[in-house]
Amino acid sequence: MNDVFQQVDNSLYSNAMTFLRQPLVQNPLHTDADIVVLGLPFDMATSGRSGARMGPDAIRRASVNLAWEGRRFPWQFNLLQHTKIVDAGDLVYSCGDSQAFCDQLESAADQILASGKTLLGLGGDHFVTLPLLRAHAKKYGQMALIHFDAHTDTYSNGSRYDHGTMFYHAPNEGLIDKHRSVQIGIRTEYTEKEHGFNVINAMQANDLSVADIVASIKQTVGDLPVYLTFDIDCIDPAFAPGTGTPVCGGLTTDKVLKIIRGLEGLPIVGMDVVEVAPAYDNSEVTALAGATIALDLMHLWTLQNKQV
Repeated sequence: MNDVFQQVDNSLYSNAMTFLRQPLVQNPLHTDADIVVLGLPFDMATSGRSGARMGPDAIRRASVNLAWEGRRFPWQFNLLQHTKIVDAGDLVYSCGDSQAFCDQLESAADQILASGKTLLGLGGDHFVTLPLLRAHAKKYGQMALIHFDAHTDTYSNGSRYDHGTMFYHAPNEGLIDKHRSVQIGIRTEYTEKEHGFNVINAMQANDLSVADIVASIKQTVGDLPVYLTFDIDCIDPAFAPGTGTPVCGGLTTDKVLKIIRGLEGLPIVGMDVVEVAPAYDNSEVTALAGATIALDLMHLWTLQNKQV
């Protein structure tokens, strides 16, 4: 008789609790993982609709739809044959204490990076990127930021904890070089003369070819280590409605995936996908977009760091 407890679960919804069905580990420091997925269920810095704290779980569940395919189209290699991925679950912190969250996330990221692993964060609202940048800068120094978003998040008039202020603070703290950084998909107000970041706004991105966008990003970034952050509201709400601050006129899912896949060769040292708010999602399309972007980022990292 077959042992029913030893069978592989390939169904879409049973036991759908980790990213891409990869092992859930309590302490990723004690593994030989290449990439650690860490959920960041935080949305106390949200200025619009709350709910991004439920994003990590939604992205993980949507990722099960991607787990069956050995070699993910259109990539020419099997990711899991080259890169070991573990899911470290969600960061646990004292609910309601934003500073405790920042401190614990920075500390957790410090330890993961010090162990030689790469971190992929699943938000959560976009404020989670600031403590992640602080941790990465300790190891890699000043970085270039590749930032997909509808908003610049460089606003200086927010509170201390505000998901629109991270990239005001990050250059001032020396974490990123804004002149070597690129923001893609912007379609909200900013003062170009004072901004400092290189911007490919949504109208430009929708009109330019993928090749032109990729060439511009690579030329700007140069050889700096890269942190890539993807706010799901970069994508038009027709394709990703499940987010707290949707803005019409964004990019299609197809175009952002093509841009990401074109970034082969860049030294990406850290990455996150944020602002998925499943309460506003339709048929899990936003969570699926977030999971697919995260998976493509892992493929991109593997091309740069493994012999494929």
